[in-house]
Amino acid sequence: MQSPAPIAHYENFPVVSVLCPAHLRAPIAAIYHFARTADDIADEGDASADERLADLTAYRADLHHAAAGLNVSVRWPPIFAPLAATIRQHQLPVQLLDDLIDAFVQDTRKTAEGSGYANDAELLDYCRRSANPIGRLLLHLYGVNDDLALQRSDAICSALQLINFWQDLSLDLPRRRYYLPTNALAQWKLSQADLQTFTRTGLQSESATQLIASQAGSARALMLFGSQLVHQVPGRAGWELRLVVQGGLRILDRIAALNYATLTQRPTLRKWDYAVMVWRAIWM
Repeated sequence: MQSPAPIAHYENFPVVSVLCPAHLRAPIAAIYHFARTADDIADEGDASADERLADLTAYRADLHHAAAGLNVSVRWPPIFAPLAATIRQHQLPVQLLDDLIDAFVQDTRKTAEGSGYANDAELLDYCRRSANPIGRLLLHLYGVNDDLALQRSDAICSALQLINFWQDLSLDLPRRRYYLPTNALAQWKLSQADLQTFTRTGLQSESATQLIASQAGSARALMLFGSQLVHQVPGRAGWELRLVVQGGLRILDRIAALNYATLTQRPTLRKWDYAVMVWRAIWM
């Protein structure tokens, strides 16, 4: 695997970089490939929902076989051989890995149904399984495990997941992936059909803009709460985390610069943004 700049799960998953401690590069790569492959099973290609769910069930069985030191299927040996070694060597909490698969199963089902989330609590529960395990697994490798650090890690990971949702609305809606909570839509007198219309026509209403601004503001508050974790993670890993945090915040800046019109366009980071991220990371 090449060593790109730190990004977080999925688009923002913290991958191995030059800032990663050398002795943790192989374990982190094993976790990344496990999560990336599960995500691809759930999201890539033209398989039906039933086929995806069957593959995720088989993938979960291989996880538990690998964790128990048993033989796994012949389907994913490059994934489970290094992951099994990492689980044994570092005593990884297997439930966190299982939670990731559980989130992919839920996402597959909701996409097939075209259903969304009733409220923020439901959405954050999804983040608890789809994003937060990554931060907790990394903290486990770093030897950081106090309650406040875990709370801050959860806040960062959930914020990154939410930021990715609000960044990708124009891509997710045509795929029947609904993340804006139903009660928030009702507050602004909107429906999922309205969102589809805005994305299709490229014309976003003021109420939709206010809704997205509100959700982006909540994600920023969550990220800022978690950002103090950078002072608890030692060495180069702490600097990598600074860039992850600043990357999420910078995407929020880009969303704001578009006047929150992410139903019609996807904001991206430019070269100058990375310089801003590094400068802000230094002064955290």
